[in-house]
Amino acid sequence: MKAVIQHEFGGSHVLQLAEVETPTITEEEVLLKTAYTSVNYADIKSRRGNKGKGKFPLTLGLDATGTVVEAGTSSGFSEGDRVIAFPKGGSYAEYVKAHKQLTFRIPESLSFEQAAAMPTVSILSYLLLHDIGQVKKSDTIVVHSGAGGVGSMLIQLAKLAGVETVMATVGNLSKEDYVKRMGAEHVCTYDTFSEEVLQLTYGNGADVVFDSVAGEVTTASLACLGLYGTLVQFGNSSGSAGHFKTSDVHSSCRNVKGFSLGTTRKHRPDMLAPAAERVIELFAAGKVTLPIAKVFDLSDAKQAHDLIESRAYEGKVLIKA
Repeated sequence: MKAVIQHEFGGSHVLQLAEVETPTITEEEVLLKTAYTSVNYADIKSRRGNKGKGKFPLTLGLDATGTVVEAGTSSGFSEGDRVIAFPKGGSYAEYVKAHKQLTFRIPESLSFEQAAAMPTVSILSYLLLHDIGQVKKSDTIVVHSGAGGVGSMLIQLAKLAGVETVMATVGNLSKEDYVKRMGAEHVCTYDTFSEEVLQLTYGNGADVVFDSVAGEVTTASLACLGLYGTLVQFGNSSGSAGHFKTSDVHSSCRNVKGFSLGTTRKHRPDMLAPAAERVIELFAAGKVTLPIAKVFDLSDAKQAHDLIESRAYEGKVLIKA
């Protein structure tokens, strides 16, 4: 089969299309013919080597959608099932394998293309909003990187849950219209959001801030987080660690919660099924959607990564296998 592999860490030029062995499965796994995979910012970090050591040749990719072509005897799936999955060993490939706990059926009414946009960002967003952030309707929340995949989903899911006030940040205000179409009432840049949150809330601050940027954004997020507020930290796309002091949280009764979908897939995969089932229902019913920025062929994975790194896109970038 064809797959995108890399033999070293580095720029997008390290991505190569190659012939590799088709995966073999165990009794609890399924083999999928990949329809599409999505490109996530975590792929960029893995390609560069920012996420630690890699076993080469390395195939990137967190999620995929496709059709089951072989099902393990204890998998609970059948040949022909349409699914989304978090494959083992990467997803930039014509065929991928996944464990039964990380594979979820999708209805015929949901296109492979739209389904491919959702696994990582929608399941992560649902868990962040309801399980980790425990957001209430009366809350004022801040969503960083509002034009990205997770940001787009967090905003939509928050409005669907009846959250009254959603503020989102963007790197460039050219994305303001898009983020407002997703449902955010207020959009601002990273430079001004802290002051604008305090102004909007009459000095009370936000109830929940969703931070995937870290660095100085974390400091500014704490500066506008209200009493008993929650900072949900789930990434560091800035490449810098965020810092806070214990005195920033104990006297104000604020808290900081961390979350990683990768850690959860590995150690608590059982947490994913309820969220996956709910977001699949929402997508199939058309209650939430993710715009597709662009679809690339497997042979053009380099260009897909270049677009992600440029940040000059809105929604999700897909690779067609």
